[in-house]
Amino acid sequence: MTPHRTRTPAAALLTVAAALALTACGSSSGTSEGGSASEDSPNRTISTAMGDVKVPAAPRRVVVLDTAELDSALTLGVKPVGATHADVASGFLDYLPRDRVAGIADVGAMMTPNLEAVAALRPDLILTSKVRHGDRYAELSRIAPTVMTENTGYPWKENFRVHAAALGRKAEARRTVADYAEHAAEVTEALGGKERAAATEVNMVRFVEGADIRVYGRKNYIGTILADVGLGRPAVVDRAKDGFSYDVSPERIDLADADAVFHSTYGDPEKSKETRTTGSGLWKNMAAVKNGKVFAVDDQLWIQGIGYTAAGKILDELKKDLAP
Repeated sequence: MTPHRTRTPAAALLTVAAALALTACGSSSGTSEGGSASEDSPNRTISTAMGDVKVPAAPRRVVVLDTAELDSALTLGVKPVGATHADVASGFLDYLPRDRVAGIADVGAMMTPNLEAVAALRPDLILTSKVRHGDRYAELSRIAPTVMTENTGYPWKENFRVHAAALGRKAEARRTVADYAEHAAEVTEALGGKERAAATEVNMVRFVEGADIRVYGRKNYIGTILADVGLGRPAVVDRAKDGFSYDVSPERIDLADADAVFHSTYGDPEKSKETRTTGSGLWKNMAAVKNGKVFAVDDQLWIQGIGYTAAGKILDELKKDLAP
């Protein structure tokens, strides 16, 4: 992605001010008291992590500042005018269809969005989360109505409903949720039914550059998908701090053993300890390795996507790898 040129503070302020003025010209009032308005009302009120926020009934220029929000928008048939880029070579996560993200303006890195670039797009809605950008809420909400969920990851289904409400796509969201539930049930049956799925213990391991190896617990995005299929989880996952992950060193990787182990890598394989760990005797002696039930998966898809489009692809991979 081509980086934005650095401008003087004065120039940046003028650009933001101009964009704010244009955005304000397109706004209108009139919202149902205490809840969502009808579809043909100029505005609706959305309950967010930062309180109630008025949004356009049919936003046309949406900017998303995280991967989950990008997945949600595209899943619901909304192409944002701008999005932050993930820490990957392609900018936007690779599992997203190239034609669906083509033309979306890059507004900076996920944790440090370029607010000048955001304002220049004249958005009428911004989607993000408090955990990512709560400290910039005042600045963002001066550019456009900003809808923030509290967190990301584990509450992804609840967050999707908030995104759908903000985008005016509740009907599409209901269809998406129903399709996902049907898809998950189909995978469960393909694995031999509920009892056989529950008897198959699965672990998700992530090698992270600059951190310990994570054995994912139940309270995260991938944990919820495994639960939706009804797969069993080894006892080690219940050691996870706050349900998120139980972190281990390469010397304790055998604790991650299960009937099947999926693993991904964030960062350099050497620096994340992936190369060292998967080449060790402890790893090679795990039952999952000996039984050919260890699967390297795409970190962007399994960990970073955090949405229904990603989840559908993960369900397909679970079926392919685990079906008898």
